Amino acid sequence: IFEEAPHVDLLATSRESLRIENEQVHRLAPLGCPPEDDGLSAADILAFPAVQLFVERVSLGCGQFEMSDRDAPIIAEISRKLDGIALAIELVAGRVDAYGIQGIAALLNDRFGLLWQGRRTAAPRHQTLSATLDWSYDLLSEVERLILRRLSVFVGTFTLESVQAVVTEGENDGACVVEAIASLVAKSLVTADLSGLVVRYRLLNTTRAYALGKLVESGELDVVARRHAMFTLRIFEHAGAGAQAPASAGDLAAWGELIGDVRAALEWSFCASGDLALATALTTAAAPLFLKLSLLAECHDWTRRAVAALDDAARGTGREMQLQASLGLSLMFAKGNSEDVRVAFSKGLKIAEELGDVYCQMQFLGGLHIFSHRIGDFQGALALAERSDLVAARMADPVGKTMADCMLGISLHFIGNHREAHRRSKSALSLPIGSQHIGPIRFGMDHTIRARSAWARTLWLLGYPDESVKMARMTVEQAELLEHPVTLCIALIWTTPVYLGIGDWASAEENIERFMALAERHSLTPHNAVGLGLRGELSIRRGEPELGIRLLRECLATLHVDRYAMRMTLSLMALAEALAIGGESDEALRTIDKAIANVEQRKELVNLPETLRIRGEILASKASLDLAEAETCLIRSRDVARAQSALSVELRAAMNLARLWSRQGRHGDALQCLAEVYGRFSEGFETADLKAARLLLAALQDSLPGGWPAEGGDGSTCRPVLL
Repeated sequence: IFEEAPHVDLLATSRESLRIENEQVHRLAPLGCPPEDDGLSAADILAFPAVQLFVERVSLGCGQFEMSDRDAPIIAEISRKLDGIALAIELVAGRVDAYGIQGIAALLNDRFGLLWQGRRTAAPRHQTLSATLDWSYDLLSEVERLILRRLSVFVGTFTLESVQAVVTEGENDGACVVEAIASLVAKSLVTADLSGLVVRYRLLNTTRAYALGKLVESGELDVVARRHAMFTLRIFEHAGAGAQAPASAGDLAAWGELIGDVRAALEWSFCASGDLALATALTTAAAPLFLKLSLLAECHDWTRRAVAALDDAARGTGREMQLQASLGLSLMFAKGNSEDVRVAFSKGLKIAEELGDVYCQMQFLGGLHIFSHRIGDFQGALALAERSDLVAARMADPVGKTMADCMLGISLHFIGNHREAHRRSKSALSLPIGSQHIGPIRFGMDHTIRARSAWARTLWLLGYPDESVKMARMTVEQAELLEHPVTLCIALIWTTPVYLGIGDWASAEENIERFMALAERHSLTPHNAVGLGLRGELSIRRGEPELGIRLLRECLATLHVDRYAMRMTLSLMALAEALAIGGESDEALRTIDKAIANVEQRKELVNLPETLRIRGEILASKASLDLAEAETCLIRSRDVARAQSALSVELRAAMNLARLWSRQGRHGDALQCLAEVYGRFSEGFETADLKAARLLLAALQDSLPGGWPAEGGDGSTCRPVLL
């Protein structure tokens, strides 16, 4: 017809092209599906054709259906699982009346969906997905059938090289394999991505589920799954993925493509017909990738099983050492600060010392250092940092010195030695962020980001609010570039107190909400309580003490259970202030006394001046007016802050002391005390504390009949302050 009638055009649909002269092929792509993004609303998701078709078909079967924000992410996941295939979406939508949205999503993980019936009037091959695929499968050659069902072991994308290594392994010649793959692509059973330098193929999810059933029926599953697991292991070993981090976002995306195949290979290796030696080797190689992708709960599950599966010959080897590192990190960040974390790190450190591996010794010292801080063992953390300095001296690599400086800078900050903490933190920044030797692949987070975060807080304490904010913002920006949620969470947690300190509530709230969303999305369970505490503190600063008290009490209860002592003192301090604001001065005093006891017991000296100041403020506000004790607390707070070079905390203590002395009529002493501290600042004059100090100085100056006094209470000359 086409040749004899030149004005006639023929439009035909087919699973493959007809391969005839003058044929013009237009491939029908699947319907567009929403990306994996937790932030999309129902309106956003409904903009995608796959979701529109799903909602339309559900409405036809169940009456008018309106997608809620709660259902939206589930429906988005369903459309992605079905790869946007219109027939599959229609068949699945027709079962919502029986199973509901969540039930449909759960059942799609099995092969039941392949058997769901469609319309009675449809062609037999379109009445179920299984019938559609049966029709295509029956038209394949034997070689094509063999390759298709064996391709089902690949969860993600694959290349011709991986097909030859896993699917055939010498059973057929290369030309035969290439031709079979091309034929399967032409028949729309395999999709090809031609956008990269290497062509990558994949099976659609429904096709894979069907082909996997055929593989099981053939009795070849164990043979092919073993080849697949060994090939996956070789990829990691060849690239050295266990020791090197994906350096860029592109590298990370490429490694992320492997995660489905890693899971499938591990599941088979650990099963009854699998291979435990292969399972432990693959877990060791792949665990750093789970850490880099912040799949912490999953990393913990696999490494726990792998450590338990080690035989006697593998105990005390490098394999156990690396497994203990990944186990300790994933357990700490995903589950909490149990003693099992210390056990894992300590076992790994012992093996590293026996093997003389200084890099891994530093790795385990870093893990123990984080753990010690989280449980409130600040002296123990300092000892570990000092020990790391000795290990660094034996390393012919600047990474050792950088790592030791990171740890020392943080520990010195917590014990109140802010000048030395500043020096060490600054020194730690000599190594680039994201270095493979100090970044998330080895340590579960980037320690240079941790050091920068501590440095930002140290700068505020030293009396450089503007520099502190610059460092805080830079730290979060650098953490974002790493595309590593755990590191970004740490940066957000540590820099939020900077914004609370300067009175920037908007930036503090932005940090807190981002942090809470990340912790929720990546199952960083121990961090949820930290977020509640920060929200509570922000509520107090914004004049909502009742909400702050509720959040902080919930926070403290969880911190106690999770042994997250590092944040406990700060939360107690905020709770004491909120209780005092609410008029519960006795309860406030008991709370701040508990905080002071924590500080003294744990040598958490960074918080000693502020806890003493809050205690003095509470005493000064009590109805009993115990002013002598209040004055003692405030003077001690000021003196300790000065000894620590914590100028910002010294200013707060001086303001409280000035108010107390002014109430007692000692206006000259009050003015001199505050003016002397205020005069040592060189920046940050528009931050909350400095603005409040300036107003107080003006009020004190006005209260003196003769203006500035010639002498202060101690006989020294009081210098004027620029107001």
